[in-house]
This record gives sequence, structure tokens and C-alpha cells, in this order.
Amino acid sequence: MAGMAHNGAKTPIIIRRGNEAEETAHHGGAWKVAYADFVTAMMAFFLLMWLLNATTEKQRQGLADYFNPTVVQHPNGQSGTDQFAGETPLSNQSDIATGTGGTPDTGANVNVSASMTQKAQADSFQERARHVQNQLTGSGAESMQRINLLRHVVTRMTDDGLVIELTDLTDAPLFDPDTSTPRPAMRELIAIVQRVLSHVPNDLAIQGHVRGYPEMMRDSPVWPLSDGRAHAVRKLLTEKGFPERRIQRVTGFADRRNRTGNPMDPANNRIELIMLR
Repeated sequence: MAGMAHNGAKTPIIIRRGNEAEETAHHGGAWKVAYADFVTAMMAFFLLMWLLNATTEKQRQGLADYFNPTVVQHPNGQSGTDQFAGETPLSNQSDIATGTGGTPDTGANVNVSASMTQKAQADSFQERARHVQNQLTGSGAESMQRINLLRHVVTRMTDDGLVIELTDLTDAPLFDPDTSTPRPAMRELIAIVQRVLSHVPNDLAIQGHVRGYPEMMRDSPVWPLSDGRAHAVRKLLTEKGFPERRIQRVTGFADRRNRTGNPMDPANNRIELIMLR
């Protein structure tokens, strides 16, 4: 009976509630740190590649100098480590974006200064050229003889400078026919031109041009004639006192640069004196 009573009694069920942290294994967060390091390294890599592509060699050298301090001597005699001894390309982001390099302010100042200098030189030349033109083409109260002489003179501006043309007229050639011997009118014109050009410092170029000759001629004189007349004018100028060192070149162009459509036109006989820029 006692045994049956014991077996019939309910056996108590014991439930033990423990800590979940103890039951679940801890996996740790090391992978998160590794992933963050990987992302950081990739960002640094792409930043490096961008800098290499967007900067110049001079900027990269400045960046390298920034991270490699050098000992520099200061003006006051003290030496020390100056991490900014090189050029720092990150001082201006626009330089990196455009890849131009250098210091834009300095470059801009140099360009502006050069432009101003060129403009001043151009203005100065224009002023001198106008003065020469007025002296050679303005009649004013000049004598009739001088006015007649200046009929031979035509001036024009070119890229080389101010061109002073001394041209033959139909009734008044400046050289004896088919020779390089200057006539009195040419001598007087050269004297006038020399006095005017003596007041400007510009160098001079001399070009000789002649009219065309019939093709049936055995020996065409155009080359020696144009060259001889150019040198004759050079000689006249130096005899009148023009410094020979200011004459940069003397050239004969034969009949290759005619002024008119008719190669035989006497107006193609001319001497061009170029007041060089």
C-alpha cells in the first residue's frame, strides 16, 4: 500500500531559469572593426588616386615636402624644422580642381603685369608711328616743293610696323630707268625721312620692289635691280647720318609683290622703309 501510495504521488517538476547570456555563446564584434578599417583604407586609396590625377608634378612635390619636414635657414639666422618648406598645393582648392598648379594670385599678377607692359609698348609705338605719319603726310605750311616730294610717300600700318612707301610716279621716277641710281627727288626724300626717323628709337628694315619685265628678255633684271635699289637707299640713309646699326635687314623682292594688277605698272617700283615694332 505504502509503495502504491508513493508511486501514485505526483513528482514535482523543477524548472531552472538561467541567464540567457550564459546560454547563448558570444560571437564578438571584431568583424565590424575590420570592415570599418577596410572602408577607411578604400576611401584613403581613392582619395590618393584622385589627388594623383588632379594635381601637377609641382603640387605633388609640395605635398610630399609637407609630410617630409626639412631644416631651413630663416632670415634671422635661426634654423629649425619647417614643415611648410615646400609648396602646399591644398592651400587653394581651385588649383586642385583645375590642375593648373602654382599660386594663382602670383600667376595672375604676372600675367596682368605682362599685359600692361605690352599694352604700354603698343601704345608707345602707335604714338610714335602717328608722329612719323604726320611729319611725312601732313602738308601744313610746307613749301610747294616739299608737298610735291611727299606725293611719293604712302604710309600704312602692318604687323611688322609702320611701312613708309617711296613710290615712283608716272611723271616722276625716283631712280634712273632700269638702274639703281637714285634721282635728286629720291635723295631729298631720304633726307626728309632720315630727319623724321632720327627722332624715334625703332630699328628699320628696307625692301626693294620693281615692276615686271617682258618674259622674252634673256636676263630679267628684277632681282639685282630690286636689291641694288634697296642697298642704294641704305647707303643714302647712312650718308645722311642714320645709324647703320639700326638697319636690321635689306631685302630685294623683285616683282613678286606688285601693288597693282598690271605687273608693268611703274607704281610697282617702290622702296619700303619699315619702322619696326
